[in-house]
Amino acid sequence: MPAEETVRHKLDPEEAVRRVAKARELLTTEVHKVIIGQDDMIEQMLICLFARGHCLTIGVPGLAKTLTVSTLAKALHMKFSRIQFTPDLMPSDITGTEIIEEDTATGKRHFRFVRGPIFANIVLADEINRAPPKTQSALLQAMQEHQITALGTTYELDEPFLVMATQNPIEQEGTYPLPEAQLDRFMLSVDVGYPSRDEEREIVRSTTRSGSPQVKPVLRSRDVLKMQHLVRQVPVTDHVIDYAVDLARATRPDEADAPDFVKQWLAWGAGPRAAQYLILGAKSRAVLHGRFTASCDDVRALAHAVLRHRIFTNFNADAEGIDADQVVTRLLETVPEPSYEHPPKSH
Repeated sequence: MPAEETVRHKLDPEEAVRRVAKARELLTTEVHKVIIGQDDMIEQMLICLFARGHCLTIGVPGLAKTLTVSTLAKALHMKFSRIQFTPDLMPSDITGTEIIEEDTATGKRHFRFVRGPIFANIVLADEINRAPPKTQSALLQAMQEHQITALGTTYELDEPFLVMATQNPIEQEGTYPLPEAQLDRFMLSVDVGYPSRDEEREIVRSTTRSGSPQVKPVLRSRDVLKMQHLVRQVPVTDHVIDYAVDLARATRPDEADAPDFVKQWLAWGAGPRAAQYLILGAKSRAVLHGRFTASCDDVRALAHAVLRHRIFTNFNADAEGIDADQVVTRLLETVPEPSYEHPPKSH
């Protein structure tokens, strides 16, 4: 299926969803030419892409976080840039800088802005916690507003725009924790685990022989933009919205009706952006699976990735060995789906 034929205008909703689901299959197939396993990570990256969100992947070295992002970029046929975060990285190394040029005809000098690697469709922020907060903050405006300001001038970033960051959770010496405001800009925090024995055996076999698979582009920027627009059109009932809101509000220990374990284990909970991303993620997941409506099951499937970096445990939880993922699991067991006397409306 040619890239430009993936999504067209004036398609009926069911046909449009089918084409997005087919595009997901094509992208996954291309990525799996290089990446063995890691199905959850790949799906959650695609969910972020089509929901216009940013993705933070956390895992020990060697789990193909960086390789997955770069392979996905090849399959998407969009401009890709990689920024290796280091302690000496400066904000201008990300956004760009002005240089002095001389006009050979007149001899006059003028400043010219040289765009940095942030001017791409997919930006890989590799080991983002290696750079100091001043440099990390250079991403904030870009992630939220899809534009950057350099030396008093504002520059719009090309669409689609997606930041995919990686982080090593075990080697913390010489690192700078991401500020809470920046963590909240990431739609999903993906916990990348070890491969199974069969997957690891296949990884060793495929990477220790000659030759490398060729990844072909299956989607272009305009295709992705149409799919992002389609995701926003996916209907969702009050039932699903209320469930997402209830989950987010249940994480806040200061709420009077918060569960007792939340008050005992959390210092503070998730803000309204958590419920927004639960719904956007549910819409994106539904479309990728060929469904034109989001359900509470979609919300539950994304609850850990949306909430784990937005809730913060206290000393009581640390003393008992309780982490954010365990709290989210308990929330999913505790917070019920809303019930109504009358059927909820779709929006």
